[in-house]
Amino acid sequence: MKTKKPFFNILFAANSYKSSSSIPKPKQPPITHKHVQYSHPIFWKNSNNKLYSSSTTTTPPHPDSAKPNGDSDEPIDAGSSIRKPISLWPGMYHSPVTNALWEARSNIYEPKIPAHGNNNTNNNTQVLAKSPSKSRTSVVYKFSTDYMLREQYRNPWNRMRMGKLVEDLDALAGTISFKHCSSDDTLTSPLILVTASVDRIALKKPILVERDVTIVGSVTWVGRSSMEIQLLVTQVAKEGSDETDSVVLTANFTFVARHPVTGKSAQINQVKPETENERLLWEEAEERNKRRKEKRREQEKIGAGEVDRLNALLSEGRIFSDMPALADRNSILISDTCHHNSLICQPQQRNIHGRIFGGFLMRRAFELGFATAYSFAGSAPRFVEVDHVDFLKPVDVGNFLRFKSCVLYTELENPEKPLINVEVVAHVTRPEKRVSEVSNKFYFTFTVSTESLGQQIRNVVPATEEEARRVIERMDAETER
Repeated sequence: MKTKKPFFNILFAANSYKSSSSIPKPKQPPITHKHVQYSHPIFWKNSNNKLYSSSTTTTPPHPDSAKPNGDSDEPIDAGSSIRKPISLWPGMYHSPVTNALWEARSNIYEPKIPAHGNNNTNNNTQVLAKSPSKSRTSVVYKFSTDYMLREQYRNPWNRMRMGKLVEDLDALAGTISFKHCSSDDTLTSPLILVTASVDRIALKKPILVERDVTIVGSVTWVGRSSMEIQLLVTQVAKEGSDETDSVVLTANFTFVARHPVTGKSAQINQVKPETENERLLWEEAEERNKRRKEKRREQEKIGAGEVDRLNALLSEGRIFSDMPALADRNSILISDTCHHNSLICQPQQRNIHGRIFGGFLMRRAFELGFATAYSFAGSAPRFVEVDHVDFLKPVDVGNFLRFKSCVLYTELENPEKPLINVEVVAHVTRPEKRVSEVSNKFYFTFTVSTESLGQQIRNVVPATEEEARRVIERMDAETER
């Protein structure tokens, strides 16, 4: 009986079948400690639920230092994603922080995966009341000491790569939602938790890439099947500075729960505020939720005043269409600021549910929005805030995804800090079915330094009624804040 060739030899022969002469096997260098990567388990640190972010090239701890059964006193290291992926692991594409968060999340998720053939559609898990502290989790970026990690988050202008940070924010919010919805019941399937929207991500001050950064978040509000998660990014600029001065960014994410079999909305654990600050955050989130519902009810109502606003916005745009030679030189049509890109969604971009990771979509949208503002202003823009993000439809592996962006309007009242409002819309396109659907809408605000710019930021005007409606909708949303 013939001896079966090793797999690498089969591949080698397949690549060299045209040659008649024998080809000697290449010499393999001796295996040294530099080629070996240690594997060690990853655990939650129950005392403060903290993760330390580091590059994947750092030396792993000694295997003896890891204690079994989750008894380790060491926090989770984001660089620990060098281990072999578990069965439900998505593609190893994401940042070290995202990988570590997902692996930590798997400690909650994997024990609840039902045995093969278990199609239990009953979600009879007892609804619990949890305090925000039960879901509170933090991530520490050791930028001051980890050069490799710092390089992953540095943009060409030596600032924080905000798109990558936004991706991590979504991953952390997802992990927090998993912790809040977890229980000791191992007989029912775990819920599917997805990002429904991002209400706001506001940058309060520049984030320096040479100083350590911490992200901390928890569930602040819960409905029947939805929850709001607040994240704070802190960075102490100077030793001894006040803690209140260290918050550099705030973010509010909304997640919804779906039953893993039926796909219908599922009831989740309630939140029980314990401190005065937790009660205040709950009341603020409750008020935001009421405003969102009222806005949806009134969205279809268009009064006479709305028609007047549409006509006022369109008046200048009509001049561009009918008398372009006489149009205002300091204005430009929305359609002349547009950019777009396309991609096929790959398996390496999926989340633990097999759908495309929402943080990846946010990063791609942010980077296109940044490029749109850059080409419009003629100078590298600075991020101000993510105004709003809607996750309308899921995006699957293999989908043909198109991102379309434009400068929706500008705010020029403050010449020292002009604001550029960018809209990015993601379309899931199915050429074989001749179908295109909007899956996501993203709204970003940027500014530029007028000193380095040396030129005036132009006013942006709509040319169609549909464009004018989009502008009014975003202006009203900003006014309501």
